[in-house]
Amino acid sequence: QVQLVESGGGLVQAGGSLRLSCAASGRTFSSYSMGWFRQAPGKEREFVATISFNGGSTHYADSVKGRFTISRDNAKKMVYLQMNSLKPEDTAVYYCAADPSYVPRTPEEYDYWGQGTQVTVSS
Repeated sequence: QVQLVESGGGLVQAGGSLRLSCAASGRTFSSYSMGWFRQAPGKEREFVATISFNGGSTHYADSVKGRFTISRDNAKKMVYLQMNSLKPEDTAVYYCAADPSYVPRTPEEYDYWGQGTQVTVSS
């Protein structure tokens, strides 16, 4: 079992930056792939980024590639999403997710989810 709690969301102007954090509990955190997803009002939940259990492999949605960076600290049981050059279209609730499979990229593949944190980017 893994429990996830996101933090770090907020209101930022276009072009600004935010860093989201996800705190995990559970003894097997270091064996899980971790992902970030987002969901805007009226839209489906979409993949943002994923990182392998040891941080050695990362993957990003084309829409955030070059602007967002996912990272993890297994000793602290934390996952981060550094978001730079934010755009109004990045506005959404951002969710942290965990799964024992290797860098999954669809919501259906993830077993554990946080409650989400709101990110709002103003133009």
